Amino acid sequence: MTDLTAIAPLLDEQAIELPSWAFGNSGTRFKVFAQPGVPRDPYEKISDAAQVHRHTGLAPTVALHIPWDKVDDYTDLSLHAEENNVALGTINSNTFQDDVYKLGSLTHSDPAIRQKAIDHHYECIDIMNATGSRDLKIWLADGTNYPGQDDIRGRQDRLADSLAKIYERIGDEQRLVLEYKFFEPAFYHTDVPDWGTAYAQVAALGDRAVVCLDTGHHAPGTNIEFIVMQLLRLGKLGSFDFNSRFYADDDLIVGAADPFQLFRIIFEVVRGGGYGRDSDVAFMLDQCHNIEDKIPGQIRSVLNVQEMTARALLVDREALAAAQAAGDVLAANGILMDAFYTDVRPGLAAYREAKGLAGDPMAAYAASGYAQSIIDGRQGGAQAGWGA
Repeated sequence: MTDLTAIAPLLDEQAIELPSWAFGNSGTRFKVFAQPGVPRDPYEKISDAAQVHRHTGLAPTVALHIPWDKVDDYTDLSLHAEENNVALGTINSNTFQDDVYKLGSLTHSDPAIRQKAIDHHYECIDIMNATGSRDLKIWLADGTNYPGQDDIRGRQDRLADSLAKIYERIGDEQRLVLEYKFFEPAFYHTDVPDWGTAYAQVAALGDRAVVCLDTGHHAPGTNIEFIVMQLLRLGKLGSFDFNSRFYADDDLIVGAADPFQLFRIIFEVVRGGGYGRDSDVAFMLDQCHNIEDKIPGQIRSVLNVQEMTARALLVDREALAAAQAAGDVLAANGILMDAFYTDVRPGLAAYREAKGLAGDPMAAYAASGYAQSIIDGRQGGAQAGWGA
């Protein structure tokens, strides 16, 4: 068994934020699949998210999505989270479901519609102030489907103006985090399709504007770890949305499609100073569990991130630097591969047990009886899910 004692203090610094929407019903554009025991309100979502932290010790915060997670009293919601040994985290805006946003939100040609989208972000900032949240995360569905449909340069100008208004409203200890996505739902062009566009927009705003990198939001073949390195180098990597995809953005369990890619990404994060308590880079999941159970899906995801983090921390960086300096291509590659192929699972089980956690969190959750308790207890009412 690989001894992880040397990296245990670094493993202690890992925190992965959970998305509230991962606990609701989701599906494809054709069908949303309901499951028994799914939460009916934000309080029940947080209770479920707390189970992930209880069994893994890795997920101390929960991100909210507005308006999906609107409540009358955010102080009360924060207290509920605290009672469940978690806290509220990132506030995510939503400008992709109202009918008026069909042709855009922050980029729309109609000033009244743009103002409606800006006002929604002001509301999100008010919620941040009530919950103590640091980050306002913005993902836009804005774009066009056909050449000539709209002035694509004009849309960038309108986006810059809208973001500037929102940025003026955030507090001194808060951040605006802009997420990009290669395509979908717009298919000709997306207004924030890549890291370069996101970087250009946030760089114009100021130090408290950064980029969110969603690992599923890239063209096939993209070297994502290069983007990680570049954004860290520029001081603009604000957060990750970890998930996995095969052909297009699927929001699958992180590491499911390409564990080696996840390892390479986290290695660049570690090497670039983006990991741990001294870093401002936030780790978060962004997933929709369409056919798998919600809570075990999140447990599996955070464990996958932890496993690849352990492997990345095991890289002999001094030996790697020496091999690189010597131009020894095979030795340098071999050092990375040795770390990647190290089976850290038994060592992580021992590490968890030393912290008073179950060595196998998946088995511990299955044995806890919580899954059956929410199936039995959540009878009636409307389940949470897309648009609810």
